[in-house]
Amino acid sequence: MRQIVFDTETTGLEAAEGHRIIEIGCIEVIDRRVTGRHFHQYLQPDREIDEGAQAVHGISNELLADKPRFGDVVGSFIDFVRGAELIIHNARFDVGFVNHELSRLGGEWGVLTDYCTVTDTLEMARKLHPGQRNSLDALCKRYGIDNSQRELHGALLDATILADVYLAMTGGQVALSLSAEEAAVESNDAPERTAIRRLSSTRPPLPVPKAMEEELAAHEAYLSLLDKEVGGVCLWRTLAGC
Repeated sequence: MRQIVFDTETTGLEAAEGHRIIEIGCIEVIDRRVTGRHFHQYLQPDREIDEGAQAVHGISNELLADKPRFGDVVGSFIDFVRGAELIIHNARFDVGFVNHELSRLGGEWGVLTDYCTVTDTLEMARKLHPGQRNSLDALCKRYGIDNSQRELHGALLDATILADVYLAMTGGQVALSLSAEEAAVESNDAPERTAIRRLSSTRPPLPVPKAMEEELAAHEAYLSLLDKEVGGVCLWRTLAGC
């Protein structure tokens, strides 16, 4: 399973007002592991960056003066995301900007979802944590993800952080916390033995209370009632071998 954690920085908030993408950051994840492969590019937007946007990401017009334009890198970008599932926080924003950039190049490039699927972690977080703040910073705090380097936004930095957040949200941190030796041992073990070993190493065996005579009698009476209702042997007796 190939996933690309994706983020952009822009000159402003609305593509419809002529704002452009100035940074693209992509982190590759395969089978729930960050591979180290990434796509990162600053872009010349051919317009000034709004002061409010620059205050958020710290990218200056001077930094972008000699950078390529979106049309210069669109082929390599599409090749990187092709066939993957894009993981995006507030996907409507980023997908909207990418589609705007594609449309400026003419109809030959279509839209982003012609090449990949999209999963929105903001929508996912809202379902998991209704009524709570679900910004990337809030999710980092909730899941214990270190975002101390995030004084300013940046597409590659935010994509890297989002990869950790997404794996935590979807249950991946337990597996990622294993050492290489533990992972190698567990990969050769049956899931049942792995689970038993983890439990036995972290806590004493749980007591297993036996049913009392009155409880057994009440259970048998209920099964007999079920037998009568179905006109034969109830499913519980078949499964349990009673």
